[in-house]
Amino acid sequence: MGDLVTARLVLHPMTVGEAERMVAGESPGEGRWAPGYPTDGDVSAAERFLGNCAAAGDPRPWGLYEIRRREDGRAIGGVGFHGPPDERGALTIGYGIVPSAQGRGYASEALRGLLLFAREHGVARVRGDADHDNIASQHVMAAAGMRPAGEDDRVRYFETDWSGTAPVST
Repeated sequence: MGDLVTARLVLHPMTVGEAERMVAGESPGEGRWAPGYPTDGDVSAAERFLGNCAAAGDPRPWGLYEIRRREDGRAIGGVGFHGPPDERGALTIGYGIVPSAQGRGYASEALRGLLLFAREHGVARVRGDADHDNIASQHVMAAAGMRPAGEDDRVRYFETDWSGTAPVST
């Protein structure tokens, strides 16, 4: 599986080896990681990815993607699926951008790229959530085309639902 490319970003499907090196804190080389990368959230996502791989095999393309800027190749965050689509064609996403790269629309662009990929591959519904006080993340999902889909005492839920439409052809 190759990289997914957007206007300003490359969404690189993380391999088991890359995830293991990230968890171990081993940088892939000088200048490859933006300041602050990986965050604790990125490391946690890599650990979850490794656990999924150990339990059920590599889930690609429904795994973790490293977000890299096209202009300099630096990793600035992560975006990914929490697993393959369920029996109804639904899945859940998550994402994060390092503070040094926030506020530039990278998270929305990465999320739009991943949503397009999911739709092109027959996914019917994508869900995400954000804590009530994480207004920036709620704006990211709205900017990427996701709609509010409820809330509980902890989080607000968002989703994109294509179940009544045909997949986009490429």
